[in-house]
Amino acid sequence: MGKKQESKSKSTPASRFQDKVTSFTDIPLSPCGSAFHSHCRSQYENRDVTLEMTSCQTLPEIIITSKDDEDVQSQNSDVHQYDQDPVKTKGLLPGLGRPSPSHGPSSNSSPKPKMEDDKDEQYWKTHNIGWRLVHRRALFVRRQRLADCALAAGIFGVVLMVMETELSWSIYSKSSVYSLTVKSIISLSTLVLLGLIVAYHCCEVQLYVHDIGAEDWRTAMTTDRLALIALELAAAAIHPYPVGLLEYLQQNTTHVSGSETELEIVLGLPMFFRLYLLGRAMMLHSRLFTDTASRSIGALNKIHFNTRFVGKTLMTIYPGTILMMFSVSLWVVAAWGLHVCERHHNYKDLSSNYMEALWMVSVTFLSIGYGDVVPHTYCGRSICLLTGIMGAGCTVLVVAVVARKLELTRAEKHVHNFMMDSHITKRIKIAAANVLRESWLIYKLTKLSGGQRDHSRVRVHQRKLLLAIHQLRRVKMEKRILTDQGNTLVDLHKMNNLMYDMLSEVQGCRAELDSHISCLEKNVEELREGFRSLMPLLSSTLSTQNSSIRHLLQIRSQELRYRRSGCSAGTLQSDLNRETLIS
Repeated sequence: MGKKQESKSKSTPASRFQDKVTSFTDIPLSPCGSAFHSHCRSQYENRDVTLEMTSCQTLPEIIITSKDDEDVQSQNSDVHQYDQDPVKTKGLLPGLGRPSPSHGPSSNSSPKPKMEDDKDEQYWKTHNIGWRLVHRRALFVRRQRLADCALAAGIFGVVLMVMETELSWSIYSKSSVYSLTVKSIISLSTLVLLGLIVAYHCCEVQLYVHDIGAEDWRTAMTTDRLALIALELAAAAIHPYPVGLLEYLQQNTTHVSGSETELEIVLGLPMFFRLYLLGRAMMLHSRLFTDTASRSIGALNKIHFNTRFVGKTLMTIYPGTILMMFSVSLWVVAAWGLHVCERHHNYKDLSSNYMEALWMVSVTFLSIGYGDVVPHTYCGRSICLLTGIMGAGCTVLVVAVVARKLELTRAEKHVHNFMMDSHITKRIKIAAANVLRESWLIYKLTKLSGGQRDHSRVRVHQRKLLLAIHQLRRVKMEKRILTDQGNTLVDLHKMNNLMYDMLSEVQGCRAELDSHISCLEKNVEELREGFRSLMPLLSSTLSTQNSSIRHLLQIRSQELRYRRSGCSAGTLQSDLNRETLIS
């Protein structure tokens, strides 16, 4: 009966939760529910209990085994083998469904249903924040490695394509076994690259689903994401396929025609589009992307750390280096593509020398166009067209970078404005002094000279006066323009400081006003209390005064009455005393 009751108690939700807590803390509980001591110790006094410490990459675990119970020993040996398996123990986290051994005589009871164990394990797995963070970190590392491998595979395919194109032109033919071998390797690297791109996007989808907490990955497959994946796969899948490989395997002689050669060139040049993987790798390895603090600040400011943001940051920090690397890379690649397109048509101006192609691309890149060297094929003309467009954009960027380098800093602008202000102030003083001097000379020659007036000298000084007035107006206008320019240089930090000072003064005045109002309220309350205490005092005083006045009036009326009647003072005094006693 005891074993049946224990088996029933094991199947309850409370016991399952207790087992989960046991597996989460890695310390098995006793049959009475305590991890330190047991009140049911009498059942195990005749047993030899040993403690084994297993060394894993996770926290140390204490496993209790019994030598007398064979079933318990077999279960514990299975758990010990599970712990010694490096594949299963590597990266194991608490609460992720670790098999916990049964303890006590209830180990022979019926096992729990498998569906309930799966549900509990899934619950603990999805609600454990530690597991989610470690899993997210693993996805980040995996995505970074996939991007690096994809970049390596893409560059490897581009290098093989360039080698095969040059070697097939000078050393062997397109139909040779060496050319077919290199093209086959290019095809294999392309397949590997496509697989890595798909794996990368799968990892991104997993990260997106993990971040939003969705249950189904299909919620992340939007139209934009699918279009981006299809575009990347299409750009990475273009490569020169091995023409004549089946004929060679069938031991038939093959001859590659000119159209197939042109097709290989057309399919080989778009392989340089794989270099977009370089920007992705730079983004994933950028400190802005890997730093937790910067990502947290960006998330608070709603900034998405993507390739565009990292590119803008690099252009802001290293504008000259980035532009030079991009321009030189575009120059070399476009010249090689133009040279390859033109040499299959025996145009000796571009096909004979690679330097001619470099000259042609540089002239087109700078939008000069001397016309001494021109492309003849549509492939070469397309390359020149793209080079001209990219050259115009790079020229604009170069002008912007140079203008930024030549621009004065804020401190330099302040110093320059201060010096110009002092210089213009001196010029204003000189112009004003000239006006005063010429005015005085004119007054002297016209008023103080008496009858002898020199009209020629007066006219000369009048001209000088007009020139001095115009000079003064011009300098004042320059002063006004400089002041307007200086107003645009007001620092935002300075404005913030001024606003902060003004707000501090307003808050101080408000605090003083609040203190005065509180003092007034206290005084009003004191006055109110004083008036309340004054009312009974006034009433008592007035009543006393009324009684005394009434008494005096009575005395006077008695005196008047007795005076009229002619009574003595003793009689009057006795009557007054009697009335006083009565009152």
